[in-house]
Amino acid sequence: MRVAQVDVADPAPGEVQIRQKAIGLNFIDIYCRTGLYPHDLPHGLGFEASGVVEAVGAGVTHVRAGDRVAYGQGPIGAYADLRNVPADRVVRVPEGVGFDQAAALMLKGLTVQYLFRQTYRLKGSETILFHAAAGGVGLIACQWAKALGVRLIGTASSPEKAALARRHGAWEVIDYSREDVAARVLELTGGQKVPVVYDGVGKDTWATSLDCLQTRGLMVSFGNASGPVEGVNLGILATKGSLYVTRPILATHVATAQAMQSAAAEVFDLVTAGKLDIVIGQRFALEDAAQAHEALKSRRTTGATVLTLD
Repeated sequence: MRVAQVDVADPAPGEVQIRQKAIGLNFIDIYCRTGLYPHDLPHGLGFEASGVVEAVGAGVTHVRAGDRVAYGQGPIGAYADLRNVPADRVVRVPEGVGFDQAAALMLKGLTVQYLFRQTYRLKGSETILFHAAAGGVGLIACQWAKALGVRLIGTASSPEKAALARRHGAWEVIDYSREDVAARVLELTGGQKVPVVYDGVGKDTWATSLDCLQTRGLMVSFGNASGPVEGVNLGILATKGSLYVTRPILATHVATAQAMQSAAAEVFDLVTAGKLDIVIGQRFALEDAAQAHEALKSRRTTGATVLTLD
């Protein structure tokens, strides 16, 4: 990765030009860099950022120059100080939410929104399993689950990360470096297991996740932090209790401007109500994006990571 100088055209009809203030870093950026999610080369990276509107193209009416805005879903190329973004991806940032918070919140917050409110709609009182509970998505999930009255069992790789997840609302946290996750879930649920597992880790946790599910439970595999799940034998789903599996992505859940605005409004409402605190564990300058990728890939991060601009 390297910084390059390019010309940015005036915004086309239906576009918003944003002078960016902060950029969110996510595992999907690593997937795009490594080719797991292929894009034509050369290309930029990143899907979420915040900043100030510099100009709008024809037909754009919901934001104007000077507005504080953010976006959390494509197109790729958020690692920039100035860029044009499709207007239907852009939402206003409420007062009281900082640029760093907004940049760290959009993709990750929208991810938790579609997981908890659209993929398996939590109503409260459920007990669920959420892997990587001390990560950027995980800490949002811990707080959101608590706000819903849901008992979230998280997993983490160390006592320090487990403690962090508990402080942010996790009901219980399993240190998978020391404990058997499936056995502990069985114990915590009184032998009932859980109706849904949210798994953004992938290959390393696939088998364990299935072992934690109730009969006819739902496995939500939404990420590949440890590598993609491959060679799945569908017969395993039958032998473990007629399980369901889904592999959702954010794009299909916020595919329209209305869906994007609705999901973002629910996220921001939680922040302004004091029910969701965005934990930014690391900040890197934009030109140090390679170091940020190394830190995220090696799991040396907690909470969200943002790239900052002067």
